[in-house]
Amino acid sequence: MDLFDLRGEIAFVTGAGSGIGQRIAVGLAEAGADVACVDLPGSAGLAVTVGQIEALGRRALAIEGNVTRAADMEAAVAATERDLGALSVAVNSAGIANAAPAEELSLEQWQRVMQVNVDGVFLSCQAQARVMLPRRRGSIVNIASMSGSIVNRGLLQAHYNSSKAAVIHLSKSLAMEWSDRGLRVNCISPGYTLTPMNLRPEVAEQRKIFERDTPIGRMATVDEMVGPAVFLSSKAASFCTGVDLIVDGGFVCW
Repeated sequence: MDLFDLRGEIAFVTGAGSGIGQRIAVGLAEAGADVACVDLPGSAGLAVTVGQIEALGRRALAIEGNVTRAADMEAAVAATERDLGALSVAVNSAGIANAAPAEELSLEQWQRVMQVNVDGVFLSCQAQARVMLPRRRGSIVNIASMSGSIVNRGLLQAHYNSSKAAVIHLSKSLAMEWSDRGLRVNCISPGYTLTPMNLRPEVAEQRKIFERDTPIGRMATVDEMVGPAVFLSSKAASFCTGVDLIVDGGFVCW
């Protein structure tokens, strides 16, 4: 359907070297977009992402940068516009997670999660909006988490949960600021997903708990985040802004 067609769009994806970000970057290309793929310097997966996109016959650009540095994000957007064209779609997926009891959580660990997950999303949105707003056209999708709406049983991650709640409200706030200038901002909140972090042998027993606690009875695959991202980035979602699209297999219903 033309509603979901992204041909002619220039997309920009952070965290594109692995996991959800990598799969969404390729998924946007599958829908027709040319894609700038952004990840940390030395990201082994970045070249893989670019190769998969180019194999689809779309243009791709590998950009190394740190989302916590405003200059890096400004430079990444400038490189995208120079080498691919006018930016019109962005998905901000870069993020980190770890766990620690709140009473033992160091300020450094708290701040690091906030820097990447909140500052990084804000700085990415800011750089993207600066080129999209003058054209009065564009879509930004931020990757949050169901952990921004609920507290996961058995996981000690007050810092991560707080950061994802901030991403959700930041997305809504930016959506309202920019709603009258043609720029839509939404977010996707995945549930438990089979990313490389959750596929490690040492979390095999924990995966069983995640599957048990999800009403659908399993974890999501990264493929299942592509449809929501394409939807929110496309004409099909032209009247959607400020939406937190929860993709969790029903987890938050319990």
